[in-house]
Amino acid sequence: MNENKLTVLLGQMTLDEKIAQLTQLATPFFKGASDQGQITGPMVNMGIDEEVVMNSGSVLGASGAKEIINIQRTHIEENRLGIPLLFMSDIVHGFKTIFPVPLGIGCSWDLELTEKSAEIAAKEASVSGVHVTFAPMVDLVRDPRWGRVMESTGEDSYLNSQFARAYVRGFQGSDLTHDLHRVAACVKHFAAYGAAEGGRDYNTVDMSERELRETYLPAYKAALAEGCEMVMAAFNTVLGIPATGNKKLMRSILREEMNFNGVLISDWGAVKEMIPHGVAEDEKEAALKSITAGIDIEMMTATYVNYLKELVAEKVVDETIIDEAVLRILELKERLGLFENPYRGADEKLEQEIVMSAEHRDIARKLAVKSCVLLKNENVLPLNKKQKISLIGPFAQSGDILGPWSWLGSKEDAVTLREGMKMKVESSQLTLAKGSGIETVSEEQLHEAERVAKDADLIVLALGEDSEMSGEAGCRANIKLPDAQLKLIQHLKKLNKPMVAVLFNGRPLDLHGVIDQVDGVLEAWYPGTEGGAAVADLLYGDENPSGRLSMSFPFSVGQVPVYYNHFNTGRPKGAPDAQVRYVSQYLDIPNDPLFPFGFGLGYTSFFYSEMAISEEVMTPDQPITVSVTVTNNGSREGEETVQLYIRDVSGEVVRPLKELKDFEKVVLEPGESKKLTFTLTEPQLRYHHSDLQFESDPGKFIAYVGPNSKEGTEQSFTLVK
Repeated sequence: MNENKLTVLLGQMTLDEKIAQLTQLATPFFKGASDQGQITGPMVNMGIDEEVVMNSGSVLGASGAKEIINIQRTHIEENRLGIPLLFMSDIVHGFKTIFPVPLGIGCSWDLELTEKSAEIAAKEASVSGVHVTFAPMVDLVRDPRWGRVMESTGEDSYLNSQFARAYVRGFQGSDLTHDLHRVAACVKHFAAYGAAEGGRDYNTVDMSERELRETYLPAYKAALAEGCEMVMAAFNTVLGIPATGNKKLMRSILREEMNFNGVLISDWGAVKEMIPHGVAEDEKEAALKSITAGIDIEMMTATYVNYLKELVAEKVVDETIIDEAVLRILELKERLGLFENPYRGADEKLEQEIVMSAEHRDIARKLAVKSCVLLKNENVLPLNKKQKISLIGPFAQSGDILGPWSWLGSKEDAVTLREGMKMKVESSQLTLAKGSGIETVSEEQLHEAERVAKDADLIVLALGEDSEMSGEAGCRANIKLPDAQLKLIQHLKKLNKPMVAVLFNGRPLDLHGVIDQVDGVLEAWYPGTEGGAAVADLLYGDENPSGRLSMSFPFSVGQVPVYYNHFNTGRPKGAPDAQVRYVSQYLDIPNDPLFPFGFGLGYTSFFYSEMAISEEVMTPDQPITVSVTVTNNGSREGEETVQLYIRDVSGEVVRPLKELKDFEKVVLEPGESKKLTFTLTEPQLRYHHSDLQFESDPGKFIAYVGPNSKEGTEQSFTLVK
């Protein structure tokens, strides 16, 4: 069906049918679903009747080839014009085969494996009948109190942009129409959802437009540049207006400036939420503001179906606005080939063969290995396979390692840490005790842990957050490990045995009570289906840790937000002429995070030397190169992530102390050296000025190359224009 035919189809639709196309409903509304379309609970109060369901344009949360085929078949039979449904779901870090949470994936700095993980998720989802995933989430995050930091790839706009592109490539491929094993991607949450005040979900976001454009918009732009088909509006306010009703954000910035012509969808219930936000008096005004702002699909509220027709009759809303929204939805259905093949991709037989295949689990294991970050190691790792190890803690044999947004993932399918370690050693080498719950501990549990650990050579502590303590609405003011687990550490410390903590969690933690008590710390995040196997690979040295933090770990929650690319102040701590007291500092804690962006250890070490800049002067027509020699001066092969940062010494507005501009991963054998060369161009030095113009300033710059945002060697150069 070509564009002309879509226009003809649009012309055949009644206004009621058009408005229903703009309404997304959950699976239970639809006949053919497993519950046969029985509308119960809160859905009854939405005022949705059978006619709306019959003409609805998309479905939220359906899965499984059989069910989706049944829903689609029934719908097409009952829809007057035979318009197929779009099936959309939250496939964030895997469909059934679950990969590490995105924050963990961000710590891999591995774009190729990330793209592959999205490709696998798309393949499993598509054979199960899904057409669209609500991913990637590219919100920049700086506040670990916010539960959804686990769904982002970190605190840096450049790194997030690279991951945004990789995800979109993986989900959509190069030919979405003909490659039935791909799904359309929906980048979210537009915009700046990660900057919620106080790290509290759904809360106010208040920042300058310059900061919005400079720091928060680049990753969305990167996803759209890669061809992302859909955008989801954020829950939060932007420049004082909720995103769902923000005409400047959606029409001026997204549509006109970013040239986005695809489908724009609200988040769950967000159109109606403009009422408690205080920008709509009632549902009718909410519908008006949302459609005027350009929201094409209203998810799980009914303001459009209840009031758009009335608004058109009153000539408050022009029907052409509705036509434009409907046409965008029809065009997406056409690009997915749904008019010719409404059951696109859904295949019960392939579903059995592909979903959770050995190949997919193998990639999940590899990505989990790359995502873990070794934070501390005082000569206790890797473990010796002849050592007697006591594995103790609430995550010792827990399958709750998939993390939030692992929709169809099964804890029963997850490889636990105990199972992973048992693959490495004889049963007699490994003893087990729970030690504590996530948030509770008893004297009996402590005594059992002590008894089990007495004869061990080393204790491995499996600690962390329950998955419900992270993710959407999983915000925490206290980001330490729960007291019960800290008490377990203190109790076992009395045995004076080496201890290694493996952490399963969805955010950077305040590690006091852990980092100061144990000899080694491996941050595993929620590592996914193969998590226990991957962690065991690292603990026993069959794999060398290579993860690098994509989000800083605070020294204390009192620093939050803490991030590497912050501005300087007029009285910076540590300046040569600074006074002891009257500088920007805390009296009771350091300014610096506990572990900075880009940090991570391994089982070998690397030495940086011979940094050189090709020219001392850069011009718009003459880039410069920055080179460095990296040497593996350890005793085993290792992978290093070499990071290039710059500082604009004097800008029209203040500039960050450092900004990541490029990175390269390199694998080196013991004693091997390699020269790496980065190219820096004038466009990489541009930023948004006070008048929002995006340009560079002539003057002095400093280039830094090193293993993280804190360490490295530096040289200066000058931009001449």
